[in-house]
Amino acid sequence: AELYRAESKNQETLNKYSQGCPNDWLERNLYSRFSWQGVGLMMVIDLALFGAAGLAVWAVQMVWIPFTAAGVINGIGHYWGYRNFEAADASTNIVPWGIMIGGEELHNNHHTYPTSAKFSVKPYEFDIGWVYISILAKLGLARVKKTPPKLQLGDVRPVADEKTLEALIAHRYEVMAGYAKDLRKACVAELATIKAKRGDVAVLVAAKRWLHRDADKVPAAAAPQLALAREAHPVLDKMVTMREELRQLWL
Repeated sequence: AELYRAESKNQETLNKYSQGCPNDWLERNLYSRFSWQGVGLMMVIDLALFGAAGLAVWAVQMVWIPFTAAGVINGIGHYWGYRNFEAADASTNIVPWGIMIGGEELHNNHHTYPTSAKFSVKPYEFDIGWVYISILAKLGLARVKKTPPKLQLGDVRPVADEKTLEALIAHRYEVMAGYAKDLRKACVAELATIKAKRGDVAVLVAAKRWLHRDADKVPAAAAPQLALAREAHPVLDKMVTMREELRQLWL
């Protein structure tokens, strides 16, 4: 919190991240002028509603975002969970339901589409922050500028043209997620073939979680197993090579 307060005095930061924020009478004469009073008002309201227990409620409210944002999201949200998209960093979705931290639990989605007001992208995901934004938008108190792009499939073109390239780049994360799904299916088919022949599946089992990942995301310890798996399975090797060629289109 102290770091945020210190950075709030940096005019360059304010100019960069305050785009679209109203600089009206309310902002100038209330929010900016009495920046600490909101915290005090919240404590008074908590005490009025809950009595002495309101002090504990206020304390939880004060530490909730710093703890969950700095500890849970910046820690667990880059270590444990699932990834819908191969974002440039190690961000993960901790759980599919973003309720306790305002939707930030869907951290991989957020890092993939950082300018989107909506963090949920799959049918089974829920972003409570988007619920609040939608309500404010319906009341005319907010305007949604960006949401995650929706992949729209058209007819197959015999020759790739400029529009094809533009569509690929615009929907690159969805395209790569779909390719990763196909790669996993091919891996399952290869495993089934090996098992049917009573062969050794250990190398492929160890390597399968890395087949659809970018080369710089593969741990050094897993690289030899991945190389052996690709050498032993030409179909998978070709798919991995084609994935990298596809990725190079927008690098």
